[in-house]
Amino acid sequence: MKLKVTVDGKVYEVEVEVAPEPPPTLPTFLVQSASASMPAGAAPSGGAAPTNGDEAVDEDKVCRSPVSGIMVKSNVRPGQVIQPGDLLFVLEAMKMETEITAPIAGKVAEVKVNVGESVKSGQVVLTWA
Repeated sequence: MKLKVTVDGKVYEVEVEVAPEPPPTLPTFLVQSASASMPAGAAPSGGAAPTNGDEAVDEDKVCRSPVSGIMVKSNVRPGQVIQPGDLLFVLEAMKMETEITAPIAGKVAEVKVNVGESVKSGQVVLTWA
């Protein structure tokens, strides 16, 4: 598309191309199985690794918070069966909401935080059975 733009009384003809917007992606923050690739900065799976004051845990059976913030919504309870892509939690950090979704199917063993509580980056928020 061609446009005419006037700057300080001079007319310029410019050509503008509208680029398509990339589709939004939802981040996934549950630790994946040992055979799957890990997100950058994630702890390796298959062992116990304490992080942010948590006791040693099996990284294949936990979900950690991707950011520090406030838990504003919880869609899970112990015993609930989760499918890939299901919304687990919503965190608010700096007026932005971050959705935590399930990358794999599983059964919730324990929800470690309640709505309204502060959460640290890397803190365990859920464990799988």
